Amino acid sequence: MRRDFVTAFIAMIVFTILLGFVYPMLVTGVSQGIFPGKANGSLIKRDGVVVGSALIGQQFYEPVIGKNGKQLLVKGVPQTQPDPRYFQTRPSSTSDNAAGSGFSNLGPNNKTTLVAFQGYIQTYLALNKAPNGQMYDPAVTTAAQIPVDAVDDSASSVDPNISVANAKIQAYRVAAVRGLPLTTVDAQVATYTTARSLGFLGEPGVNVLELNLALDRLSGSK
Repeated sequence: MRRDFVTAFIAMIVFTILLGFVYPMLVTGVSQGIFPGKANGSLIKRDGVVVGSALIGQQFYEPVIGKNGKQLLVKGVPQTQPDPRYFQTRPSSTSDNAAGSGFSNLGPNNKTTLVAFQGYIQTYLALNKAPNGQMYDPAVTTAAQIPVDAVDDSASSVDPNISVANAKIQAYRVAAVRGLPLTTVDAQVATYTTARSLGFLGEPGVNVLELNLALDRLSGSK
């Protein structure tokens, strides 16, 4: 029995050193040496300051200003709305909060899901309408013309990409609001479009954060 105890103790020490120290250090060293950017979370910097990750979606909102000229509060909660100058990410049940990543788990026939989808549809159509009442993209006026990813959150709720179809629709609004040629905005969409994984998995996607930062550089925005 003593021999079994000693053997088990030695095995525990050996595997603790191998799997608890040697293996993690080896993996960390290899990843930092070969692809440090991805190993550190694919962080994106602007003027030397980290502004996000290429792997995590984030909202591009602006404050809702009340009649008093200050940000509107509802029950003490500051109100925000999508900023029309920027491409918007997919809807998120966690407000693109990586700490609370997860899907709502509600089925397609759930009433809560239906209400959420209807809200997302109205928000998308409202963003496509200019202050003069005309549609930025005249081809999109009903729910049937909206890409699925524009009204449905992803499994993680922090998807950093939108579909190419979604981006091309939003390009009309972004170009008009920023005063840029549509061809220029479309070119940026193409630049930040990633192909299918391994050439056949998934669909092409447009990274919203990288695209918006590129547009800010073009417009000279801060």
